[in-house]
Amino acid sequence: MSLPQPKQLIASMVEDLAVHTQDNPDIVMVGIHTGGAWIAQQLHQQMKIENELGLLDISFYRDDFSQNGLHPSVKDSQLPNIENKTVILVDDVIMSGRTIRAAMNELFDYGRPEKIILACLLDVGHRELPIQADVVGKKLDCPLSQRIKLSGPDDLTLSIVTL
Repeated sequence: MSLPQPKQLIASMVEDLAVHTQDNPDIVMVGIHTGGAWIAQQLHQQMKIENELGLLDISFYRDDFSQNGLHPSVKDSQLPNIENKTVILVDDVIMSGRTIRAAMNELFDYGRPEKIILACLLDVGHRELPIQADVVGKKLDCPLSQRIKLSGPDDLTLSIVTL
């Protein structure tokens, strides 16, 4: 399977997000650590969003926390005011939907957004929850035995990891 270049996917996402946000000047972008935060930083810059970029670590909100324990590199979540704002929630790869569910749970602990727009660099299918991205850089068919890994943050690259 040939993987696309993140730079081209991000440019496409900027165009799609502009359509979703054209009549809304009060936007907050929030990236999910780690890959989603890297993508969000680039989107935030290219879209020239005035509100501060938010960063979200969902480690304590995961539904597999009791099974897997605490991830060794928990980061602080840093969110600007999201109350009654349109939040663009950004992740690198959407698969089961569980990461996004955890991220939305955490967002609502910080306030009640008017709307959440989900933007993901890649969609590899295999949903376990009924969660779909509004903006996707690219959809890929990826077998369950493989994962797509985003490396960065300076030069973003995608690679395939076989389990």
